[in-house]
Amino acid sequence: MTQSVADTIFDIIAKESGIERSKISMDSTLKDLEIQSLDAVQILFELEDHFNITMPDRDPDFDTESVKGLVETVQKLLAQQQAEPSAGE
Repeated sequence: MTQSVADTIFDIIAKESGIERSKISMDSTLKDLEIQSLDAVQILFELEDHFNITMPDRDPDFDTESVKGLVETVQKLLAQQQAEPSAGE
């Protein structure tokens, strides 16, 4: 994978919200970026589709309100996915 997880997430946030990618940083929250709730949901769906993961719903162990939290959540889920071979393999 040539593009980092963070770069991919930045691209997805920019595409789905219509925000310039340069305005997105690891310290941003979706609220800071003025991303509406429907756009936030669409961003989560795009992350799930792109990375082939299932984002946690209202799990206190995962922060899905900030860019840094999204990156960390995706990285955790990808690591879990790598550690657990899928059924049938």
